Amino acid sequence: GTPSLPPTPTVAGRVFASERLVLAEAFGRRLAGDGVVRGLLGPREVPRLWERHLLNCAVLEEAVPAGASVCDIGSGAGLPGLVLAIARPDLRVTLVEPLLRRTTFLTEVVESLGLDSVRVHRGRADSLHGTERFDVVTSRAVAPLDRLLDWSMPLVARTGALVALKGSSVEDEVVAAAPVLARWGLADPEVIELGASMLEQPTSALRVSWAHPSQVGLAPAGARSAPAARGSSRGKSPRRSSRKGSR
Repeated sequence: GTPSLPPTPTVAGRVFASERLVLAEAFGRRLAGDGVVRGLLGPREVPRLWERHLLNCAVLEEAVPAGASVCDIGSGAGLPGLVLAIARPDLRVTLVEPLLRRTTFLTEVVESLGLDSVRVHRGRADSLHGTERFDVVTSRAVAPLDRLLDWSMPLVARTGALVALKGSSVEDEVVAAAPVLARWGLADPEVIELGASMLEQPTSALRVSWAHPSQVGLAPAGARSAPAARGSSRGKSPRRSSRKGSR
């Protein structure tokens, strides 16, 4: 038979508001059933759906301002974008995903959960370049930072940020991406720990914003963003900070 969603851990009630926890559980059941059957999630992931996926993604909300517009690149099964939208009804979330079977699943879930502030866009990130910008552009396990910057930064608003969920190799990725960070004119990346006050294993994310927000969008179409005025991000380890729970 199809594996089922494990019991809801107590901490989920702290991460999700009570009326949103019902939606998170419904999404979890959908992932454990339909998500596995349709090849969006491996069956081995089901026993750790809460810790590794739902809670891990939900605490991203600590890094997202109130009422923000969010773009989730390579949304896949909706991690982290759909979970973020469940945790934060104040956000306007766009899920960007090129594969039809995934966008079909995402659209079905959005409709069944009544998530009016979420839209599903079938296409690659660059299909929105030059047409839209967002307060926060997020992703999880999509690509190394150097490639992720080229896909994400054209979508980041002047005062916005890229907030990507990253694993243990994040500092190496920052060093490798130094030339791309300089080319785009970006501030030093900052590693942030999310959910530190609630989760046994906090979520690690990388936040990248513009070094010179006033210049964003002034370059002619097709041109690269202005290079950084200082090469301070070249080869440097990212700054670290810890975010406490916002509830």
